Amino acid sequence: MDTMNILICGVGGQGLVLTTKILAEAAFEEGYDLKTSDVIGLSQRGGMVWGSIRFGKRVHSALIPEGEADILLAMEELEGLRWSSSLKKGGKIILNEHRTFPNRVLIEKEEYPEYIKETLADKGFDIFSINANKVAKELNNIKVVNLVLLGKVSALLPFSIDTWNKVIEKNVPAKTVELNKKAFMLGRTL
Repeated sequence: MDTMNILICGVGGQGLVLTTKILAEAAFEEGYDLKTSDVIGLSQRGGMVWGSIRFGKRVHSALIPEGEADILLAMEELEGLRWSSSLKKGGKIILNEHRTFPNRVLIEKEEYPEYIKETLADKGFDIFSINANKVAKELNNIKVVNLVLLGKVSALLPFSIDTWNKVIEKNVPAKTVELNKKAFMLGRTL
């Protein structure tokens, strides 16, 4: 396998760090060399956050070259649009149908873009649009949105379900393991 480049983007409080960690550990458990990074400092004010995971036979850097991401996991629609230039032609986007309005929109200095999904489709990306927040609410725990989205990403990767389950068990609180696994499996089917 060549190097697989996955970029995760969102806003603070969406579980991006945990999502990046689980994905990276799953790649490691499957025997891949990997590099990962995340930028989270802006999350304190609801700002954008992102993480990258690169795995393959041999990986030299955590930085994904511009226009080389294979998969973009967008936990929020506007962030998906912002980071879409990082994707390669024909790249895949897992787009959470969720909007968090940035401060400039809240104070009416800017408009939140309409038709984000259509704009991304016009750029030639393969889009998997899901309402992970709705699924999480149906499970009575909004905190599992990230596992729903990760489940969808997992369907695009060559890792075994046993590996995913092992890594999820290791990284979530013991009392929430079954809930997180259920959210993950639901995400795989969307």
